[in-house]
Amino acid sequence: MTDTAGEPLGPGPGSGASATGDGLIRRRRRRWAQGSALGAAVLVAAASGAGWGVYAKLSANITADDAAAAELARYERERPTALVRDAQNILLIGSDTRAGDGNGKYGRDLGSERSDTTILLHLAADRRSATAVSLPRDLMVDIPGCRQEDGTRSDPVFAMLNHAYQVGGSACTIRTVEKLTGIRVDHHMVVDFSGFKEMVDAVDGVEVCLKEPVDDKAARLRLPAGKVTLDGEQALGFVRARKSLGDGSDTERMERQQRFLGALVNKVQSNDVLLNPVKLYPVLDAATSSLTTDPDLASLRGLYQLVRGLRDLPAEHVQFLTVPRESYVYDANRDQLVEPEAEKLFARLRADQPVVVTQGNSRDVPGRDTGSGGPNGPSPAPTFRGNTAAEQTCE
Repeated sequence: MTDTAGEPLGPGPGSGASATGDGLIRRRRRRWAQGSALGAAVLVAAASGAGWGVYAKLSANITADDAAAAELARYERERPTALVRDAQNILLIGSDTRAGDGNGKYGRDLGSERSDTTILLHLAADRRSATAVSLPRDLMVDIPGCRQEDGTRSDPVFAMLNHAYQVGGSACTIRTVEKLTGIRVDHHMVVDFSGFKEMVDAVDGVEVCLKEPVDDKAARLRLPAGKVTLDGEQALGFVRARKSLGDGSDTERMERQQRFLGALVNKVQSNDVLLNPVKLYPVLDAATSSLTTDPDLASLRGLYQLVRGLRDLPAEHVQFLTVPRESYVYDANRDQLVEPEAEKLFARLRADQPVVVTQGNSRDVPGRDTGSGGPNGPSPAPTFRGNTAAEQTCE
């Protein structure tokens, strides 16, 4: 398998891949194809009147972010231009709001929700790869003047990334990320704590592996070492905990979130979910109920059109990484980008070029060049620390 320049994207004939590995990939592709066929059948049934109530309910679950669309339209001239047709960039925002059903128990509603998690998801134009880039909430960035909830406009400020959502919601976060990366954000999705939990419960939990037992009162999390299947409440604590897991840094927390999302991708791809209508409906119901999206995605049909091209995408080509970052020079509790490595990553995403990730270790330099490019040969692709949805965190 190659990109348009002929660079290999994964194992193919003669690559040394085992028959067992090839068979596994084919089975995954079959499951995606079968699952997509089921999704198409749902749409056909809805269009003919049969099952219209189910289709209408699922579509009505999604909240359209019309205010953000209007704000982004106001600043259309200053937004980046998409460079590659059919490539898509989706900004995934995890909101820490305490408002709404089930969210209040995670703390007081201070009237100022922020983005607890921000991930830029790049879907290649040929839909042969997907790259999810975590952006630290403590990353120091330039936030433009944004429309606030009361109708007034904030002043531009240099602050943490999650402050953008507090000031002006998803539109302000999108404009901030576009200014930071030079990447056009085509769509966005916002999910809150309660919606995340319901999604995990709808797939009957997600399996993770813990090297050590966990006892975190703040995260309400107590787990044994080894393989553990997390329910929604436990999963939320797992992806949010900082003090009791790893080194306590936000970078380690983001890597844990990435591993969990990889495990969730594998679970959703399984026959247990996609091919069982009894399980598929609650998954769709939970997924749609938890979403606030741009108007183009705010329907079951809109979401289906976005993901239908991913049915043949193997887990090996679903990649997760954190933007190259380091401690902010003026405050060790904040982050700043590592340059020029961060710009190398953004440039490749803008141009829809393959991104190479490796698990490596903390001493690896993010964005380092690999391979040997001669004076007249092609430039080697930079490698970033990360993982894929197919990689296991333990044996």
